[in-house]
This record gives sequence, C-alpha cells and structure tokens, in this order.
Amino acid sequence: MEGWHIQEFIDYVRLEKRYSENTCVSYQTDLKEFTIFLTKDFELKNPSEVKSPQIRTWVFTLSKKSISSASIHRKISSVKSYYKFLLKNNIVTKSPLTGIVLPKKAKMLPVFIDESKMKSMRSKPVAKEKSSFNSLLEKLVIELLYQTGMRRAELVGLQQKNIDLHIMQMKVLGKRNKERVIPFGIDLKNILQNYITLKKENNFPEEFLLCRENGKLIYDKWVYNLVHKELEGVTTLTKKSPHILRHSFATHLLNSGAEINAVKELLGHAGLAATQVYTHNTIEKLKKTYKKAHPRA
Repeated sequence: MEGWHIQEFIDYVRLEKRYSENTCVSYQTDLKEFTIFLTKDFELKNPSEVKSPQIRTWVFTLSKKSISSASIHRKISSVKSYYKFLLKNNIVTKSPLTGIVLPKKAKMLPVFIDESKMKSMRSKPVAKEKSSFNSLLEKLVIELLYQTGMRRAELVGLQQKNIDLHIMQMKVLGKRNKERVIPFGIDLKNILQNYITLKKENNFPEEFLLCRENGKLIYDKWVYNLVHKELEGVTTLTKKSPHILRHSFATHLLNSGAEINAVKELLGHAGLAATQVYTHNTIEKLKKTYKKAHPRA
C-alpha cells in the first residue's frame, strides 16, 4: 500500500504515542481494509484523493455486511486518527471525514458472571493430572483477573517487582502507559506468596510475574483459553473471554456498594462514562429486588 503512508502512521502511534500493540494491530487492520476498499472500488492511489461520498459508501458497505455499529465506529475512529496524522505531516490538506454520519451505537450492557457462580468456579478442586506449579499458576491467573479487574494485556505484562506483598498492592501498566495502583486482599496475597516461592525454587526468571511450568511467559491466547475453559463450567454465556472477569469485578463491587469513582480508578478508566455502564446492571438488580420484595410493586 505504497502512497498511503500507513506504516508511517503505525510507527508513529507505536513509537511516539506509545499505544499498546493490540491498538496498533487494530489500526493496521482497519486501515488496510479501508485502503483496499478504496483502491478496488474507486481506483484511488493515495489518501488525498479520498472524498466524503466514498467514505459514506464504505460505511454503507460495512453496515450491509452486518458489521456491528460499535465495530463501524471503531473503524471510523481509526481512519480519523490516521487523517489527523496525515494533516499534521502535511500529507493531505483536509480530512474527508467531515460530516460523516455514523449508524447509532446499540447500547450494550457489560456481560458478567453471577457472584454465586464465580464462587463455585473459584472453589473448584484442582485437577489431579496437573502439576502443582501449573495448577497454582492457573488459579493465580483467574484470581488476579477477578480480584483486581485488570485487563488481559496488563496481566501478561505484570512485573514481579511491582507486587508488594507487605502492603498488599500492585502497580499495573495500563493503556497509554498509564500506571495505576491496585490493592488486594489476604487471600490473593497468600496465592501470590506461594506462587512466587515455587517460582523461585524452579529458578525461573523474575522480571515478569507469570510464567508456565517450562519457564516461558504466559501470552494472550494462553490466558484466553484458560478463562474460556474455566467459564464453560459455570455459565452458558456465548462470550467467555478474560474481559468477562473484569466486567464481573466491576459489577460485583458496585452491587456491594462501592463508590463509582473508586471503581473507575481501579479499572484505570480515563473518564467516568466508561465506568457508568456497570451501574445499569446494578440498577437492574435493584429493580428485580424491588419487584420481588415490595408489597405494592
């Protein structure tokens, strides 16, 4: 895709803006799809040739493919960031995205696991065929995701030096390289302590906290497969990703009366709006309680 300056943009967001690798991959995928469409359907050769009607056609084509409105919004957001970069570097003189009307986003409430089901999953006995190290690692991964609400990428990149067992808190490197501190309880402290001790006995590297029984680090797909397998035993939800445990963490905190700003800080959200989606689940629970318990409901 010479002439489109996509690699220059990806290098910029990766090296200068220091966006996460997942974000960079998303940008690259969206822009590749965008430029292939324009090249194939309109025979355009560079970003300065793109006009608003062509982008509207792309949006219409995406919606016809039954791509969700949320995904279309994300793709357009990628293109907007791309054109901001092009404008900044005088590659184009104006953005063709002015006046583009996007399909209305459907309100999607976060999916979470019921507290009783989470308790059942976490108290499940360890499979006999597993090594003590592997079983402890798997238990620790589930507990870290659920008890801290951290993202999968944050878990994989968690450094051992940032775990303070004495004061029971950890430093997590989140989106945009923003660091936050998350406290944890005695239960998680004990699991961490046992795991770190076992890791030391095996002479495994200590830079990153989580590694497998062969000494190699855990990775995104490994975490996904583990969580998916564990959740299969307790829920019929179609989606069984690590993010479900983050949703559950936030929802359970709010259901128990946690202050929303505190939950926002624990999750590492930039604004309160991202955290407020969890209050809808809390309100729905209150409505059910009211209808069940109030004599005039």
